[in-house]
Amino acid sequence: MGMARWWGQTLVDSQRALRLPCWAVIPEFYQFFLNTKILFQAGISQNFGHECEQLGVQKLFLICDPFFAQNGLADSIQEALANSGIQTVGRFSEVPPKSEIQVVQKCAEAAMASGAEALLALGGGSAMDTAKTANILFSLGGDLVNDYSGSQTISEPLKPLIAIPTTAGTGSEVTSSAVIFDEASQSKLSFNDFNLRPTLALLDPEITLSMPPKLTAMTGMDALTHAIESYTSLQANPMSDALAMKAIKIIKNHLLSAVRQGDDLEARSNMLVAANMAGIAFDHAMVGVVHAMSHATGGIAHVAHGLANSIYLPFGMEFNLEVAAERYAGIARRFGIDTRLLNTDEAARAAIAYVKQLRKDLYVACGLEFRLRDVGVNEDQLEAIAQAATEDGTSFFNPREVGYDDVYLKIKEAY
Repeated sequence: MGMARWWGQTLVDSQRALRLPCWAVIPEFYQFFLNTKILFQAGISQNFGHECEQLGVQKLFLICDPFFAQNGLADSIQEALANSGIQTVGRFSEVPPKSEIQVVQKCAEAAMASGAEALLALGGGSAMDTAKTANILFSLGGDLVNDYSGSQTISEPLKPLIAIPTTAGTGSEVTSSAVIFDEASQSKLSFNDFNLRPTLALLDPEITLSMPPKLTAMTGMDALTHAIESYTSLQANPMSDALAMKAIKIIKNHLLSAVRQGDDLEARSNMLVAANMAGIAFDHAMVGVVHAMSHATGGIAHVAHGLANSIYLPFGMEFNLEVAAERYAGIARRFGIDTRLLNTDEAARAAIAYVKQLRKDLYVACGLEFRLRDVGVNEDQLEAIAQAATEDGTSFFNPREVGYDDVYLKIKEAY
């Protein structure tokens, strides 16, 4: 995640000084744009040659993880492209679960050597982030860490990047950020730039039918966290609000169905669309304390990001309750809770209770853990996690200041 300077510095600075969310006052400034074309259709991943032609692209370089290289999906997409006259001139299928700088460099070198005109990313967040950052080197050359890490460091548009998400959670197919592990510094580096957004996003729910129940739950809760945190962010705006609230309602209606019945195409379709909408929302509004705790927990205890978000979500909502009750009351209504006889605080607490119950339902449905102690986090790591959370860039956008003592208490409760 990047810092506030990408957007309206004057507005964000004034909100930061007062610690008021944008939705607490009439925004003096916000901007919203999306330079990614989005196509949704069951089977679209097998039929997009005409889109390549519109981009003026005849030669693609495919980036995916080993699973999709082995299960035949990458092959079927390449065959479909060939039938429409589009060549896949190379493939990089060595993307690890958490991508690294050396992996990105190796991928970019292979793409440049292939003679490709554009990149095609197939996979979840790691494959997307690898493709986004590899596209920087593929398009512009240079040193990835020294020249491009940070925010708004890319001076010109990159070559076309087509993204096909295989999970319904990260929203990476429409976001302007990527996170890559740097072996030299043993830390995660953020890359944030409008030019990182893919050119084309293809949402094909048929691809997600094979997602196992636990991964479905984990990524679905990731999307829900994106939506809720973007709705309460200091940088929320009317456009991100609309997308976030719609995503919340869709996830409420379809997540459990997708987990319990993996072959439910309607549920899978809705979850893929909701994750996409939540991705657009948080890409513009940013996220907050839940992501700060999750990033810290991922770095220190190596807990998967979506799982950490699922564990922390209700505790982060409790952390922000004193400043975001009105917004949580609105979320309660999207959850289908009848709030007519409840005051604002009661409605907000009902929304938090709903999230807690949802996690329990997911545990019953697929075994998705909801305590830190059950996912390999040690109690002696909690202090370090709390400290790292207060230093995480996403805490800047949280509607309540993220101080060590208070966030430590919430992390301990989550334990």
